Amino acid sequence: MSPIPITIVTGFLGSGKTTLILNLIPQLPKYYKIALLKNEFGDVAIDSQLASSSAISGVQELLNGCICCNLVGQLGEALSTLCNDVGPNRIIIETSGSAFPATLAMEVNRLGRESGHYVLDGVIVVIDVENWKGYEDTSYTAKLQARYTDLIVFNKWEHVNERMYEDCLDRVGDLELPIAHVKSNKGYVDQSVLLGLDSALAKQVTTLSETHCHDEHSNNHVSDHQSEVEVLSVTLSSEEVEPRGVNLEKLEKLLGTAPKDEIYRIKAIIKAASCPPTPSDGITDAAKFRQDGPMADYILNWAFGRWTFTLLQTESVAKKASDPAPSDSSSTAEINVLRMTVILARGEAGRWKARIESEGLIEQDGPRKNGKLNVERKI
Repeated sequence: MSPIPITIVTGFLGSGKTTLILNLIPQLPKYYKIALLKNEFGDVAIDSQLASSSAISGVQELLNGCICCNLVGQLGEALSTLCNDVGPNRIIIETSGSAFPATLAMEVNRLGRESGHYVLDGVIVVIDVENWKGYEDTSYTAKLQARYTDLIVFNKWEHVNERMYEDCLDRVGDLELPIAHVKSNKGYVDQSVLLGLDSALAKQVTTLSETHCHDEHSNNHVSDHQSEVEVLSVTLSSEEVEPRGVNLEKLEKLLGTAPKDEIYRIKAIIKAASCPPTPSDGITDAAKFRQDGPMADYILNWAFGRWTFTLLQTESVAKKASDPAPSDSSSTAEINVLRMTVILARGEAGRWKARIESEGLIEQDGPRKNGKLNVERKI
């Protein structure tokens, strides 16, 4: 069983955390089950709307304390209860700004290592630009907390002038750490930025770029709402009857050198003949990998500098991952050995497109480099 991804959403009361989650839910497949863990009561109307959402399969409240302090010992029990009662595809922990993300992230990582049931997918901090109160401290403690922050969402920036928004950016810059950031559109951020690719989301994949909603309608929707990011679609295909998999050594170089303030997420389905590289946390669960035998399909999820590989066990999805790429009738059918979506900070797509095309970061395995690489900018 694949570990359940956990997304932490934190920010001061009223910053817009619940609104962010409410705007996330309609972007997910109807079969996708989310469990929510909260440690505060917010706006009654908004919380009631969230609790009544059919996509939220369970809500566990941790009250009377900060989730990163005296309640952190209860986190494992709460997560276990949600998993047993709900069986979610993902757990979202929504916590107040008084809960430092570093302590909470370290606890989730510890529980993941000990149980193998969880994996930290991302730590998202929501900042209310209109009522600026956070990230003013540039002390060692603040930098420690920021080190465990993956993405900052600037919310309610539409209500202030440009100078006030720039002040927020300056305070984050004072921390001298590479932290990804985007502006929301009235609490909306595209799910491809907020969430990684997991085994449940992979069920709807026919081409990996669909995880970023690249049909004509939703592509326009993403462009309207999320101009803060740019997107590359990468495919590696082969005309070989028995295609070789991806060169994992070259791929690991890409994963290990990608700056997390330039590249936010990398999501891919790959074919590999050997065991993928060790995850970024250095812990390999043998059950997640096929050690020998025929070629296997894997989900690659890279998020803000961390990455994992998970064996793709669903037959229908595995078949789609290796389906022939479109080609004209006069040529040999091409088999895709990699389908990847790269989500980048604004202004980075052109440079990274050139790097991927010219530096050999994505190639087929073996001595002959005859795979066909296509890198296309989508947004």
